[in-house]
Amino acid sequence: MNASVTAAARPASPLVVAIGRITGWLDKVPYALLALPLRFALATVFWNSYRAHVANWDTTLYLFENQYQVPLLPPDFAAHLTIGIEVSTPILLVLGLATRPAALVLLGMTTVIEVFVFPQAWPTHIQWVAMMLILLCRGPGALSLDQLLSRWVRGRA
Repeated sequence: MNASVTAAARPASPLVVAIGRITGWLDKVPYALLALPLRFALATVFWNSYRAHVANWDTTLYLFENQYQVPLLPPDFAAHLTIGIEVSTPILLVLGLATRPAALVLLGMTTVIEVFVFPQAWPTHIQWVAMMLILLCRGPGALSLDQLLSRWVRGRA
């Protein structure tokens, strides 16, 4: 018998077996359970921003006129547009309704914020973008109104 034993002939260590089992369990977690915290976390970010903006409208207008400097949009219009996005998209995300369009709108708004308003906040924005891209590419998951409507439409076809 050869003194050197091949790696294939050696039994796996208990640690390797345990890691393999844990990885297998994690691979079985349904996407729907992963999408829920993504939707809720993203909704919370923009809902909290909405609440801060409407808490003092005069301050919000001042910020849009003097600090935010969004190009091509008058400050008053930019403020109202922002509020509309911040109030509607979190509701859509929580419900899982029009999730992909909502994520796309937020991605656009975050891009504008990153490029023109707060470029130094990229470490925060990249986290938001990661969540948005997952929701944009994979959707809201099975626990959503989007999924329910999709099943209903397919059932009627």
